[in-house]
Amino acid sequence: MTTPPLASPLVWLPADHRLLGRYDMPFLLLGDKYARAVKVGAQAQPVLFPLAEAAQIGELLALVDGVLLTGSPSNVHPAHFDEDVHDPALPLDPARDALTLALVRACLAQAVPLLGICRGFQEINVALGGSLHQTVHAVPGLMDHRDPDEVPLEQQYGPRHPVWLAAGSALAQWAGGTQAMVNSLHGQGIGRLAQGLQPLAWAEDGLVEAFEVQGAAEFAYAVQWHPEWRCDENPFYAATFAAFGQAVRRRRERRQPHRRPT
Repeated sequence: MTTPPLASPLVWLPADHRLLGRYDMPFLLLGDKYARAVKVGAQAQPVLFPLAEAAQIGELLALVDGVLLTGSPSNVHPAHFDEDVHDPALPLDPARDALTLALVRACLAQAVPLLGICRGFQEINVALGGSLHQTVHAVPGLMDHRDPDEVPLEQQYGPRHPVWLAAGSALAQWAGGTQAMVNSLHGQGIGRLAQGLQPLAWAEDGLVEAFEVQGAAEFAYAVQWHPEWRCDENPFYAATFAAFGQAVRRRRERRQPHRRPT
């Protein structure tokens, strides 16, 4: 008699906190495109832990095989890198910050596969001691990386600019070369790169757009662009999620090893 096959690996996607509707009702939100990319691209099951708190990270990480830090309309609060808010009109999400910044450090300490996208990319940098440009387009020498307003999603998430990828890196392998076209939908970006992060991709203006955590025991990569957007239609994006999926399956095998036949 043998045990049944293991279920799909589980990937935790922390939710955004948003006030919606006429009466500013609190909502916990997850973008469909992120969950769908985990399901289709990584061949894993996305999961939410509503109202999870930093004190619960240890017990919740024991239940999952990977973590995806998603993009969001909100920005990381600049108090986390010792700056004041430059534009009060831009949305913030302090409840998400309180969870995800601690979650980054816990994932690295416990060898939990970690993929950061856009805000998630910025969260990893800040969690490890880096800083952000709050308005990239206002920094001399940097271009405007924001998506165009009032255009269809296909155009917002379409290719916007090339990135140069570090030769011999995992990203260059996924892209099939050292240059790739990516989308661009961010107003903030890397200011000071945290110690221990190895840059792997740069935009035309020199802005760091991807990195890996040096010495990480498991998959620990992050990108500023949005590979979750229709990832199955873009070979580079598909390869990114496939590699993440391989990592979460490795953890699943460690977390729930097969039992021998009886």
